[in-house]
Amino acid sequence: MKTIEIFLRSTIFNIFFFGVTAIMAISLLPTALLPRRVFMGVVWSWVRVVHILERFILNLDYEVRGLEHFPRDRTVIIAAKHQSAYETFKLHILFNDPAIVLKRELLRIPVWGLYLSKIDPIAINRSERGDALRSLIAALDHVKDQHRPIIIFPQGTRVKYNATPADKPYKAGVARMALQGNIPIVPLAMNTGLFWPKLSWMKRPGRVIFEFLPPIAPEGSASDIMHKLQHDIEERSNALMDEAREKSPWLPR
Repeated sequence: MKTIEIFLRSTIFNIFFFGVTAIMAISLLPTALLPRRVFMGVVWSWVRVVHILERFILNLDYEVRGLEHFPRDRTVIIAAKHQSAYETFKLHILFNDPAIVLKRELLRIPVWGLYLSKIDPIAINRSERGDALRSLIAALDHVKDQHRPIIIFPQGTRVKYNATPADKPYKAGVARMALQGNIPIVPLAMNTGLFWPKLSWMKRPGRVIFEFLPPIAPEGSASDIMHKLQHDIEERSNALMDEAREKSPWLPR
């Protein structure tokens, strides 16, 4: 696909995306006063509208692999690669009602922060390592009682598709949380950064792949768990990016 076509489609999509998001965020603000179960209908509606825009304007869709590794009858920790904003829009499609670990400062964003608070996330203070870990552990019983999956990005933030763990190391909080709560970790690999690069205006067409990997038991040391988690996510995410490049030669190398 020619660069000019990708740019035009990206521009049209961005206009619709920001416009629809702003209109829905403001017009549906009173729904934040409704019970959470009712309010979640607004969240599910928005993520599905965004998905429709992606499919018909960007020609961008996704597939999910490895669902047999994602048990739905108990709370698990989904430790996901985080390359793009794209996957954040899919969390409530892939998991219905996840408990998302996010930066506490996001809750202070006008209007948007109110919506984030209403979805009942696990908000942490990243600037204080000890406080962040305490927040994670304190939330375990609450989330387990709700039978919701916990979503955490073990590198703590979005990383570029070609970044390595040396550039942005994995943080051990996910392993300590798993050990403390006796909760298995399900790694989630992906190749989203090739199609929706970090902080980029351009979005590329194609088929994003999300792949759940075999669970990691909450056993042994935090160091051992983190070593396996990093190896599994990085190896499979790199393989998924190579697969995408073979099918779509215009994707970045």
